[in-house]
Amino acid sequence: MTAARTLWYTRCPLPTASGVAIERGLLDAAFAPLGIAVQSLNASLDRQVREAHFDHGQPGLFRQGGMIPPIWSRSRGADTLVIATGWIDEYQAVIALPDSGIRDGGDLRGRRLGVPCRPGEQIDYWRAMCLRGYHSALQLAGLAPTDVEFVALPIHEGQIPTGGASQRGSLWHGAPRARRQSREALALVRGEVDAIYTASPAGAQLTAFLGARIVVDIGAAPSPALRSNNQVPAILTVDGNLARTRPELVVRYLAALFDAADWARAHPLEADAILSEDVGTTREWLVAAHGSDVAARLAPVLDPAHVQAVGAQKDFLLGLGLLEKDFDLQAWIAPEFIEAAAATRGSHATA
Repeated sequence: MTAARTLWYTRCPLPTASGVAIERGLLDAAFAPLGIAVQSLNASLDRQVREAHFDHGQPGLFRQGGMIPPIWSRSRGADTLVIATGWIDEYQAVIALPDSGIRDGGDLRGRRLGVPCRPGEQIDYWRAMCLRGYHSALQLAGLAPTDVEFVALPIHEGQIPTGGASQRGSLWHGAPRARRQSREALALVRGEVDAIYTASPAGAQLTAFLGARIVVDIGAAPSPALRSNNQVPAILTVDGNLARTRPELVVRYLAALFDAADWARAHPLEADAILSEDVGTTREWLVAAHGSDVAARLAPVLDPAHVQAVGAQKDFLLGLGLLEKDFDLQAWIAPEFIEAAAATRGSHATA
């Protein structure tokens, strides 16, 4: 049996059981009796360690969040497994300024849609997320990608910020988080593009700030397939070597997330405060983007419909040429860990 003295975690700035478990100290409590430290990627100032949020290159890493980077890293041969999923719908929309003459999706025909791009990044997940959002919006409007013009908006700021080391905080905070869509917003205001894709609480707030018109409300689409994107569903991946050599640690980690989800369901206002801090917003915008019951929907699952959505995302990325090669989706899914963790639910809870 392989010794383990440190485990690592990272999560995206979206509502997760991981965020609650970290803030409540549930991960520390679960692993301290074993003499194992649980460390945030954000606690390291080493860029290579932080880049593991995208390439999953840090041994002993658990990652909960958007699925585009894990799919990309798996296609490059990363030794990872998907051990849980979670579906929390979010605000997603294509928006335009009121004086653009664009009232609904049909008016996008022949228009310029802004596509942010970061040359030189390992995986430009935000570009891929915007394109997936556009494709869904166009399908809802009865249009095809060939009916619009995609305008590249180069951004020369890295996706992983430097500085600000913290054991609990997200990798994204402060100015880098505030600038997430500044390039697209400025392009819209300057008339360089006619419409942009936006998502999450920050996207809902941006829409309000600009006084923009919601041209296509993707987040309200009746079809889950059209609402699915990078963060819907979110997935939890783990270092494959850790899973093979210390499966009991993976089960214990998942059990702590179950405990976090149970606590959040019982303490929604306190949980919303934690989730808002993680996402980088206020409760008002958290609720606007994710619904008033978001704290009740954090429990990890491994739903076949979610796995199907992951497969659809993989196929979309392959179609864009963003993946090096295809891979066996079912071989990536490991249900045995969540099944074992569910059986121990509540064993690591704290007051």
